[in-house]
Amino acid sequence: MSLPIAPKPALRRFHQASWDEKIIFELTTPGERGVLVSRPEAAVTAAVGDVVADLPSGMRRTKQAALPEMGQMRVLRHYLRLSQENLSADLNVDVGQGTCTMKYSPKVNDALIRTTKLVDMHPLQDEADAQGVLGLIYDLERMIAEISGMHSVSLHTSGGSTAIWTNIAMIRAFHESNGEGEQRNEVITTIFSHPSNAATAKAAGYKVITLYPDAEGYPDADALRAVIGPQTAAIMITNPEDTGIFNPRVKEWVDLAHSVGALASYDQANANGILGITRARDAGFDVCHFNLHKTFSTPHACGGPGAGANAVSEALAPFLPGPIVEKVGDRYTLNADRPQSIGKVAPFYGVIPNLVRAYSWIMALGAEGLRAVAEIAVLNNNYLMKRILEIPGASAPYATGRRRIEQVRYSWEELFEETGISSEEIGVRASDFGMHYWTSHHPYVVPQPFTLEPTESYTMAELDEYAGVLAEVAREARETPEVVRTAPHNQTVHHTHHDDLDDPERWAITWRMYQRKYFS
Repeated sequence: MSLPIAPKPALRRFHQASWDEKIIFELTTPGERGVLVSRPEAAVTAAVGDVVADLPSGMRRTKQAALPEMGQMRVLRHYLRLSQENLSADLNVDVGQGTCTMKYSPKVNDALIRTTKLVDMHPLQDEADAQGVLGLIYDLERMIAEISGMHSVSLHTSGGSTAIWTNIAMIRAFHESNGEGEQRNEVITTIFSHPSNAATAKAAGYKVITLYPDAEGYPDADALRAVIGPQTAAIMITNPEDTGIFNPRVKEWVDLAHSVGALASYDQANANGILGITRARDAGFDVCHFNLHKTFSTPHACGGPGAGANAVSEALAPFLPGPIVEKVGDRYTLNADRPQSIGKVAPFYGVIPNLVRAYSWIMALGAEGLRAVAEIAVLNNNYLMKRILEIPGASAPYATGRRRIEQVRYSWEELFEETGISSEEIGVRASDFGMHYWTSHHPYVVPQPFTLEPTESYTMAELDEYAGVLAEVAREARETPEVVRTAPHNQTVHHTHHDDLDDPERWAITWRMYQRKYFS
């Protein structure tokens, strides 16, 4: 008996709210207050006065800060209006953030981080009074170690790029400790690995060698053999890459690195499709990182703060940033006496609210739940790929006819050649339907790219709706291209030109800069 097939959903009507809201500094009314702050105690005032007196004159204010003055109701109204002028993960089918792994972040986790037991803590509090937080960090590190197969973990870093920088800093420290710091001056990566791998290696002073894929989209092992050698410090690769293609010969790559004394670093920002299925250490990697604000469902928070996790083999454990949390008996303590450590890479010991969220998410799912996350994410991705490839003009370059892990870098090249409508223009028009998508990291190796990653959070109906929007915009590109070229039409901000964006002389990134530039 066959199951009934659900009908494809109709495209919903959408129009973004548009409040023509002023900047908060323009809404100020002198003397208006939202909160009456009690006066500090005399001892506090005296202590602050002593600190201010010690400041250099150039660092002292000569007049009060020009902060906006508003009542509570007006503040609430202002920010609610602004919130209605945005698309977000809680409002739309957010599969189009490319490699950002946008998924549902359970709201119970937000309640957990608002408890006064956490909110009222201070990062400089004595460790004797911070046993709960230290214990959570310790346990979360053990969980990440099990998930990655690695020996030791640090949760210091505040995001993916910070974590990748930490990886290369530990790699450099390891080679320097062996007397090979100067000899090993090259790092190898691939074009579809995250650009932060190349960027952090370059910032650390390494020559970066970037390898391109073979005809099927796989990193070219022969090209690796041609460039790897005693000068290589590390290979730094993402797997699956941002094409969604998993390199089945990844252990061969790691073994090649080890054969010349180099280390292997695994960028696991795309780990959402392999949780509980394969682990970094199983392939022999020496160091890896996760983005807790992606794979482990803590929010991206408008670009920050995120949270990263660095996991290393036993040989690299001495180089982890510190201090580290250790368990002595039934107590937790911070150990900063680690002479080989690369030191601090972020303030204090991590972005605690996001560590709590990640801990809660893992505990709620358990081992079987984590594997289910990966399986559903892969299923969603391959279902969406089937729907996208039904749209005339869309393609998925490389690995033709093969499955992808949990994202795909698609191409509108055929549609562009036929209509002149670019991928960027299609993305802008998609916002008129309450959707959006990301194109690609530069350089555009895949022509007219767009990158979709549905994760495990979305239903079949939502994936159908998203694919339906792209099919409709592709139809418009052929039949009414001006509608696409002049989009958006249903958004808060309508069609913009790049002149202002491309001219630094016109930029005004703060209110005060705007006033000086245009009103002084």
